[in-house]
Amino acid sequence: MPQLATQNSALPAAAASGWSRLPAEYAIPATAAALPEAQAYCASLARTHYENFSVATWFLPKRLRQHFCNVYAYCRISDDLGDEVGDAAVSLALLDQWQAELDACYAGTPKHPVFVALAETVRQFDIPKQEFSDLLIAFRQDQTVTRFETFDDVRAYCRYSANPVGHLVLYVCGYRDAERQRLSDYTCTALQLANFWQDVTRDYAKGRIYLPLEDLRAFNVSEDDILCSRNTPAFRAMMQFEVDRAREWFRKGLPLVEKVDRELAVDIELFSRGGLEILRAIERQNYAVLGHRPVISKARKLVLAVRAAVGKLFAGGVENKPPVAGDRVAGDRGAHQDTAKPSGVNKP
Repeated sequence: MPQLATQNSALPAAAASGWSRLPAEYAIPATAAALPEAQAYCASLARTHYENFSVATWFLPKRLRQHFCNVYAYCRISDDLGDEVGDAAVSLALLDQWQAELDACYAGTPKHPVFVALAETVRQFDIPKQEFSDLLIAFRQDQTVTRFETFDDVRAYCRYSANPVGHLVLYVCGYRDAERQRLSDYTCTALQLANFWQDVTRDYAKGRIYLPLEDLRAFNVSEDDILCSRNTPAFRAMMQFEVDRAREWFRKGLPLVEKVDRELAVDIELFSRGGLEILRAIERQNYAVLGHRPVISKARKLVLAVRAAVGKLFAGGVENKPPVAGDRVAGDRGAHQDTAKPSGVNKP
């Protein structure tokens, strides 16, 4: 294994301290990893860190699986740099180093195995750097912004925290047009909202409230209710309102299923069903999410996966084929090539 950069005394003390708080394999090496090693690193991270991502890979064409592992590994570590260090200043220092590695990836000089592997994905699918950088904007924002006044403010956060993931999926599948990205944004925002409503207590333990403050006031809910896990009638009424709103955003994203090829449509359905199942889990416990995180049972997850598999085997209808990678035809580009298809790299 290459010598870890955390052993280099020239590194800022804050960043060096931060890397030591994370898994050792996350650290930036002093020398670049070889491509096969880098690819194995990303594949291992995808297999071991997120159960639902492993399920999603069942439906991927083999030629795309490594690329999605590369994208997932980037998202996973980026998220952990912002969420698992426990010190805002240290997280910001680590995210700056991670951004520098992203810049090096696009300049052809990465060292971290994630970026060595990701460079191949970027090159093959011509992915703009901004899609990766936007995620880092959200993780930086998490260090300084812990409340959101309006729902529009929450949506603006999702613009960086969730929507770029959908864009990355579309790029790898050969789709580059604004219309599909817009529909993907609805689904990704809905998934983010479902996770927020599921994790109100967890997020509050990290000092964050993603519920719009205007809604707390409208329903006469206080932060103290959240602190003390008081699932009052007012809190549950507010959560019903938020669940209904998230479900509407899932509905807005549904037309994307008809605008992509069948295998990608199956994956979109799988992850949308998973998000909707979170909303149903919240409903089943009468919206009392404080102190009791709603979860989807393993049996229910299996049912969703089986439904998706059946859909892949037997779904009919028109298949909208993505374009040839690198095609430069203007306008809507979903036309002629049978390219690939999965989705989903969200944190559990």
